[in-house]
Amino acid sequence: MRVSRRTVGLALGALTFVLVVGVAAAALDDWGLDQQTQLQNKSHPLFGVGQPLTQTSTVDFNKAQALADPAGLITVAKGLKVSVVAAGPANGAGGDIDQMVLWPQANPTHIIACNEQGVSDPALQKISLATGNATTIATGIESCDPTRVTPWGTVLFGEEAGSTGGMYEIVDPLNVVGVTIDRNTGVPTGGTNPNNIGRVNAFGFLSFEGLALLPNGVTYYGDELSASNGAPGGAYYKFVPSTPWAGGAPIKSLSQSPFKSGTNTAAGTVYGLRVGQGSNFGQGFAYGIGTWQTLTSTPSQQLRPLATTAKLTGYYRPEDLELDTTALAGGKVRACGNNTGRDSARYWGETICITDGTVAQATALTSVPEVQLLVQGSSQLNMPDNIAYQASRGHWIIEEDGGTAAFGNTDIWDCLDDGADDGTLSDGCIRIASLNDLDAESTGGFFDSTGKHYYVSIQHNSSGWGTILDITGWGSQGQG
Repeated sequence: MRVSRRTVGLALGALTFVLVVGVAAAALDDWGLDQQTQLQNKSHPLFGVGQPLTQTSTVDFNKAQALADPAGLITVAKGLKVSVVAAGPANGAGGDIDQMVLWPQANPTHIIACNEQGVSDPALQKISLATGNATTIATGIESCDPTRVTPWGTVLFGEEAGSTGGMYEIVDPLNVVGVTIDRNTGVPTGGTNPNNIGRVNAFGFLSFEGLALLPNGVTYYGDELSASNGAPGGAYYKFVPSTPWAGGAPIKSLSQSPFKSGTNTAAGTVYGLRVGQGSNFGQGFAYGIGTWQTLTSTPSQQLRPLATTAKLTGYYRPEDLELDTTALAGGKVRACGNNTGRDSARYWGETICITDGTVAQATALTSVPEVQLLVQGSSQLNMPDNIAYQASRGHWIIEEDGGTAAFGNTDIWDCLDDGADDGTLSDGCIRIASLNDLDAESTGGFFDSTGKHYYVSIQHNSSGWGTILDITGWGSQGQG
């Protein structure tokens, strides 16, 4: 059969249309990958850094390398710079330095740091910013992890130690040296100025890590507990002091603390978070609005049994928790934190944010708490642990848990907050650092008040000594 030129032309046109549409469709097949590439290409205007890291490091320092080149324990995005605050035996920082704060806050000369080791090891240390030398403030507690400065000028430090972990408060930490704490009684003895330390019995006992303090002393914290044998994981709590801090000069004695530290005197009430409405709560209801369930006003209580009775919402190992200071400046309460997950089970973890109305509502228990997912973990952003808020940019810096042979070294991620789009998730994350030591994890990271210095500990690295680094360069053009 003879085919007309018109028919051939139509057929060729149709084929061309199909090919063009097919190519266009193929180009749009992976919009997520395209978005990821755009984030990397726009890293300077979006994140203030040059080219981010596209892969996890595979370098694995040995002890000699870690001692000789502590700054080399980490690779960072273009434009960021690494300097060493403390490292090696000459400085003597504890081998598992975790969370840290600058002290004093106005013109810091030291870092006050928790060391996450045993009762015979240094627990709380002061580390000179000028020399890096570490001096032990206290020993005797187990797995010191969280530290925060209170609005009244003291430092909180706590134990990530199962159901018996306690929280402590210290006044004038630079003038306390060599104190031994009996973690069973909470009593400090020996050394210099032991009475400057007191246990915060009002918080109760659990495995402490995250802390978010409002200006009046209302405090949010989680219990680092994994789900086990059908029982839920750790819950989130809120302590409301009976006499909220009204502001003023830093206190000189723990007797002035709203927490009434060092005593068994009732100082306020502990509440627990239950997500859901009415009878609609329980397993599978981890996000959305909820209520604060009254637990106890009696000091020195183990909170896990109370959480079970109150049927609080459980999460898989709540880790660090950080206050959103931008929201706070607008009168709103928002804290974001990590539930670290379990990589061997392909549960990569997550970052959630808890909102709790205004400060006044949060204090008066008239707020409606709400939990929303911010960052969903993945095989790349794996087991999120510590978190820091970079107020100058409104970003969240997320540190992964320890590296494994299966998933490689640990990384640090820079995540945008949720913007004006329809969703509630972060608008995207980039990898800004990767460790060069499979045994190590980055932890305790925090920014100074300028948002330009990010201090981070390279915990249990191959050197065997505490290593604290200072990462700078946000806002650079990414040269180098």
